[in-house]
Amino acid sequence: MHIDVILDARAKPQELAELGRLAERFGVHGVWVSSLLDARDPFASLGLLAQTSSRIRLGPIAVNPFDTHPVKIASALLTLNEMAGGRAQIVIGGGGEALQSLGIRPDRRVRAVRECVEILRAAASGQRVTYAGELYRVSGLQLRWLEVAAPRIFVGASQQQMLRMAAGCADGIMMSDMPPGPASAALGALDAALEQGGRQRPDFHTTVFTAWHVYPDRQQALREGRRWLLLRGIFRPWLLAEFLATEDVALVMRSQAAFAAAFAAGSHVVDGVPDRILDALVANVTISGSPDDLEPVLAKLRHLKAAGLGGIALRLYTDPAASIRLIGERIIPALL
Repeated sequence: MHIDVILDARAKPQELAELGRLAERFGVHGVWVSSLLDARDPFASLGLLAQTSSRIRLGPIAVNPFDTHPVKIASALLTLNEMAGGRAQIVIGGGGEALQSLGIRPDRRVRAVRECVEILRAAASGQRVTYAGELYRVSGLQLRWLEVAAPRIFVGASQQQMLRMAAGCADGIMMSDMPPGPASAALGALDAALEQGGRQRPDFHTTVFTAWHVYPDRQQALREGRRWLLLRGIFRPWLLAEFLATEDVALVMRSQAAFAAAFAAGSHVVDGVPDRILDALVANVTISGSPDDLEPVLAKLRHLKAAGLGGIALRLYTDPAASIRLIGERIIPALL
């Protein structure tokens, strides 16, 4: 199982490049940068790393076709890919809560993502593209300047419809915040869809976005994990049911406003939600712990590997350089 890292999109391009080169030296497979409304542009931010690294893969996560037309996504991605000598990659997603700030309703997410992926792939061929989809149209586009291998195109997919769609048109998927049990079930559905198209893993790439909170101070790690729970996709009853009692699932679902208030305040305390539930959430949807006792961290990663995932993308927070060194020195060797 390979390890990627996800870096803060708000960092300066010079900082991203330094961290990316450090990750390359420590054997990390790839670097992702989130596409966020309040952050620097991920394509531009990765340009310096693309030019000053030699092996590591790099790209934005997750770009959506609702706020940016697929042709403009293709242009940005293929430019980055040229700068990186064919090492670029991208995750296309069906929008996100950030779109609410733009007043955009991401309707027909699966169809929109499929058409975006198909347009990206057609554009990357260098051939003349005329595309008549249900949502997007392209007439006579041809990128004659392409010279390097096409980038990898992933779909952000965790549930049935998106998984089936991705199996037919993408190079891989990235699931979001999935414990081993649900991840294994999702891969089973993916395999069935891949088989129908004459495809299979590991040629079809699979990875999962997972938050990384591992620090010498274990309490710091757990508090940080709690503060970011709002963004961990916890409001999925079918996922919570894997590790919480029915009444606890209902409490979490009723407490969305409380989780949002805690996140806005930067607090690890969520009003009305007991510590035992918060700790269970952190334990199941994040990688949290201390370097002084890495076995629980390694056990979680091994369980994800055993579930069938080809990779894991770790979202780094406090002191990403220290996290990259820890991952390179103690995590990657243990998973070989």
